[in-house]
Amino acid sequence: MKPQIALFFSLFCLLSFGQSREDYVTVKRTLKLMGTRFEITVVAQTEEIGYINIDLAVSEITRIEKIISSWDKESETSLINAKAGIEPVKVSPELFQLIERAIMISKSTDGAFDITYASMDNIWKFDGSMDKMPTDAEIKNSVAKIGFQKIVLNAEEQTVYLPEAGMCIGFGAIGKGYAADRAKSLLISKGVPGGIINASGDLTTWGTKATGEKWLVGIANPLSKDKVFSWLPVVESSVATSGNYEKYIILNKKKYSHIIDPRTGFPTTGISSVSIFANQAELCDALATAVFIMGKDVGLHMINQMDGVEAVIVDGENKIHKSSGIMFESNQ
Repeated sequence: MKPQIALFFSLFCLLSFGQSREDYVTVKRTLKLMGTRFEITVVAQTEEIGYINIDLAVSEITRIEKIISSWDKESETSLINAKAGIEPVKVSPELFQLIERAIMISKSTDGAFDITYASMDNIWKFDGSMDKMPTDAEIKNSVAKIGFQKIVLNAEEQTVYLPEAGMCIGFGAIGKGYAADRAKSLLISKGVPGGIINASGDLTTWGTKATGEKWLVGIANPLSKDKVFSWLPVVESSVATSGNYEKYIILNKKKYSHIIDPRTGFPTTGISSVSIFANQAELCDALATAVFIMGKDVGLHMINQMDGVEAVIVDGENKIHKSSGIMFESNQ
């Protein structure tokens, strides 16, 4: 669970799945997948069925990881990166379409979200060892190979080509959300009546708890995460959060987040967290990073133009800002 956005569940209404609610149980398992903490919760007729369904979700997430992981040398993504500047790589329709959607998000965010961020040189250190700013030349060079516009897609051949040697793509800002969406879709297709796929706080839900309760997310006071500003339903919906709670540096008395703008090479400043609400966890995941980089004003303006997408932003002074569809008062 991430700081600032705490998860809570509260009685909201009762629904029927055609079987007595007393006959359903809620089954949960926590494990490490895709290098992060996944918590999978399902509603089932019995614990045994629940754990079988959780195993199905785990298998689906593992399958996705084998496609998009840049750490797995045999993945399609690693092959694309290895062939950068050499030749196009034929990929599965699934990965091709994910890259297409990623490029669409890049265009809509003016490059604040960019899967070629993986091409960035690692000149910023957030382990306490950094005591001075990089030079302008170092920062400029660090992002020289970045640019979603450079990715060459051939829909007819289903190929992906990175035209510059050293270019890389990575799905760190969208992969968890995509995997959660796919696992959710699989479980729904198997008749699982409700559940949550929670990838380190980036989560997607469907149905209700075994008791009939709707899943709710509590927006916590940034000055006291145990105090809740308001409850927001995430029924058949998703939420993702980007934050700089722990990974940041202070140089010349200025706080810099570990989230770096791929367009400039500079770490972001002025925002503590961004939470995005939408139907798809994939979109939430990508937009949370993008809005963090775009900043409060530009980010909220963009979100307010998007149907079915909402945002809650905590700025560097712990003030709450929200998009037009979020219905709670942010008095502190």
